[in-house]
Amino acid sequence: MTTKVEVRLKGAAPHYAVGLMSGTSHDGVSAAVVELDQRRTPPARALAFATYAYPARFRTRLLAASADEKLGAGELSQLNFALGAAFGRAALAIMRRAGTAPARISFIGSHGHTFFHLPPRRAGRGETPSTLQLGEAAMIAAMTGVPVVADFRPMDMAVGGEAAPLAPLAHLWLFGDRRLGRVIQNIGGIGNATYLPPRARVGDARLIAFDTGPGGGLIDAFASRLTAGRMRMDRDGRMAARGRIADPLLAELLRHPYFRRRPPKSTGREEFGAPMAERIAARASALGVTDNDLMATVTALTARSIAEACRRFIQPLGRVDELIATGGGARNPTLLRMIAEALAGVAVATADRAGVDGDALEALAFAILGYEFLRGRPGNLPSVTGARQPAILGKLTLPPPTGRGK
Repeated sequence: MTTKVEVRLKGAAPHYAVGLMSGTSHDGVSAAVVELDQRRTPPARALAFATYAYPARFRTRLLAASADEKLGAGELSQLNFALGAAFGRAALAIMRRAGTAPARISFIGSHGHTFFHLPPRRAGRGETPSTLQLGEAAMIAAMTGVPVVADFRPMDMAVGGEAAPLAPLAHLWLFGDRRLGRVIQNIGGIGNATYLPPRARVGDARLIAFDTGPGGGLIDAFASRLTAGRMRMDRDGRMAARGRIADPLLAELLRHPYFRRRPPKSTGREEFGAPMAERIAARASALGVTDNDLMATVTALTARSIAEACRRFIQPLGRVDELIATGGGARNPTLLRMIAEALAGVAVATADRAGVDGDALEALAFAILGYEFLRGRPGNLPSVTGARQPAILGKLTLPPPTGRGK
């Protein structure tokens, strides 16, 4: 499947792009300047990476809007443009950090910020499967003077897919190995896993990916709750390390039906966000689980759900030699230790040890998807998302003819 795209990549390889991502933790915009060259191994690398935090007041507004089922069209529209401006500022800032002029950047690949996600297999009667990413691409293009490829998820959903996860193509680019079977486990606000069997290629039916359940989102929520807002995360997993897992509460939490649902599947804050945190807090209070023991239990929920997903859905497909952790959770040694304890015989490592900047991985992924769009090549993997067919993902927004807007 190929198609002609009017924006050409500048010059011969390597090509340079900016990848942008805002995750379910609502922390800020992750941005990377990416060098793309398929003649090399790995074919994509981050030349510069940073996360540009949202101002506290804006983050509070974004979190409140995400939880408001009756949000008005006016607020939604304003958030879309405000996020677009935040993405544009992040793109300009990362280019300055890399010492790269916008004229040298071929394109920007922007995931946006997932505001709503209702995949086909989760839609109820009378509900329309849909997905909505905010972060207006026109704002990014006008501010930077660079073409923007954005809004990658809707086309996969239009052809019957879950529209998530989308990073597995990048995982294959960056982590595929001839000898080793690998699980790439991203631990952002939500956890998601990609299985790369040895010698995996596009089209391999064993190459699957799916959301495993909670990542760091619930851990962050309880770090804030237990410290009256003084902490936004359990840094280095220190609170959880001081506590003891409350096995009765953990057993209840692991009975959540999502964990038994077979892939392809995806989830989000609708299932593992603020409402679930409230339910956990209520049950913990009833069972007398407090403070660090509660943090240890919530951390164990993420670890055990990741391990169980690997055992139940991945290991029957083939060997798993390594689990490579990425995302914010990869910096939580207590969480990684719990995963290793629950997955005997599987080496647990971080992306950095595999030679890839794990912090930059999601920004890298959307630069790669933008590249595939401009090459006229599919960006989804039907074995991952459940789509009926491969599809070219994304929409192109061109900057004003005079370049960067004011």
